[in-house]
Amino acid sequence: MTDLLQDLIGELPNWLQQTIVAVIVAVFAVAVALFVHALLFRLLRRFAKASESDSDNLVVKRLARPSRWALVSLALVLAARETPALEAMWERIGGLVMPLMVGWMALAILNAFVEAMVLRADISMADNRRNRRRRTRLTIFGRIATFVIVFLTIGLMLLSIPGVRDIGVTLMASAGLAALAVGAAAQPALKALISGFQMALTEPVVIGDAVIVGGEWGWIEEIKTTYVVVKVWDERRLVVPTNKFLEEIFQNWTKTTSQLMGTILLYVDPATRLDPIREKFMEIVAANERWDGRVRHMQITELTRDAIEVRFLVTAKDSPTLFDLRCDVREALIQWLAAEMPEAIVRGRLLPVGPVETTPLGAPSGEAMAQMAAQ
Repeated sequence: MTDLLQDLIGELPNWLQQTIVAVIVAVFAVAVALFVHALLFRLLRRFAKASESDSDNLVVKRLARPSRWALVSLALVLAARETPALEAMWERIGGLVMPLMVGWMALAILNAFVEAMVLRADISMADNRRNRRRRTRLTIFGRIATFVIVFLTIGLMLLSIPGVRDIGVTLMASAGLAALAVGAAAQPALKALISGFQMALTEPVVIGDAVIVGGEWGWIEEIKTTYVVVKVWDERRLVVPTNKFLEEIFQNWTKTTSQLMGTILLYVDPATRLDPIREKFMEIVAANERWDGRVRHMQITELTRDAIEVRFLVTAKDSPTLFDLRCDVREALIQWLAAEMPEAIVRGRLLPVGPVETTPLGAPSGEAMAQMAAQ
């Protein structure tokens, strides 16, 4: 093909002939690569749409763009073998382009795999602890693998530059102080990387866990390599360092299961009959759809001169449902007491006393003052 192009160009300087041939061959190779890519991914999209899984569409979408440029690079490499001018140009930039393309493809495949597995781990079901653990591991290991791929890609690209490679050899020759400096500079990054591994292996928290950290109650929304995002109940977001979940105490309400037990406190008069209250409590809880059917219990936990402390125990499938159940039961009991047993409402035991007249020491009383005025 190159000989045919040279014959068509005619009597031109050699360098100009080689340049024109290189450009035409490169354009032709790129066009063929784009055509092959478009044809291939058109077929892949059809197969993905015919599939019932959404993960197939996601994988095809993620791989479309990096694979296009990878095919273009491969076509240029094949064309450069037949064109000396193009080969000389490719030798200058190939050391940067090929590691970049390989790293980009590796990242695309990794992200497509992670997102496809996350889609399959459905957390919309009631018992989603296993899938939430799977999502957490995929997220953490995916971020760690992304860091490693980016690090290796940049390293390979820099090694292809002669000046940088010479500097690296010089630093390796005097690796004493250089190792100390690099170790000190990379300590936060290495610590974060190790913390990410610990989070994935020990699983103190997973995505979707209900936790109390820093005095705030919320759900684990995201787990990054260096920090964790906690969604607070009032829609705020707490950004908590990863080390806090590895080195400090916090509450995890869904470590093994999302089921919880909660208390409701009620104070009634000491003379109150308790059996009607117990019967009404059992009736209220049984009629509430938020109760999971495990525990409903009434206990007298304190007795003072003015009131009886009654504690009610109820259970629910998760913390938000438990909070709503406690509110429902508390409201129903208060309304029932006000309507059916008003005598059970706690009252003050102090009797009102009228004003008492006082006289300063040494001063005549009111009666004596009246007698003195009569005289």
